Amino acid sequence: MADPSFDIVSKVETQEIDNAVNQTVKEIRTRFDFRDTGASATLSGESILLVANTDERVRAVLDVLQEKFVKRGISLKALSFDEPKASGKEFRLPVTVQQGIAEEKARAIAKKIRTDGPKGVQAQIQGDQLRVTGKKRDDLQRVIAMLKAEDFEVPLQFVNYR
Repeated sequence: MADPSFDIVSKVETQEIDNAVNQTVKEIRTRFDFRDTGASATLSGESILLVANTDERVRAVLDVLQEKFVKRGISLKALSFDEPKASGKEFRLPVTVQQGIAEEKARAIAKKIRTDGPKGVQAQIQGDQLRVTGKKRDDLQRVIAMLKAEDFEVPLQFVNYR
């Protein structure tokens, strides 16, 4: 029989992203403080474009979006954005939803497992995810607990535990 294993992934349900953006748009339309500000949020693929007529309003739209993400159980670590940029008479803020674990983050996670994890546990990088194998299930559970305690700046999910 094969050794016990699990996968470490960083995925966000696209339907949940769509629902969060739709709820944000709905709240923007109904809130009084967003009237006549040209505030909007549009989703295209893995990026969300927030638009308003002032820097503060764009940041307020971002706060609403983050609130909706939290309510839907999506980690805010999945969002990446810079400062709002002026574009004509409006301010734009592109927000990217990160899917998968970047190569350097995957290396950092694998190194953490090698150095601090139990003996006999290995981590292999497979594209945008990691496969962790070990001799004992208890060792794998210790690795999961160790990784949950550490902050790698990406939301981690542990799937395919066998």
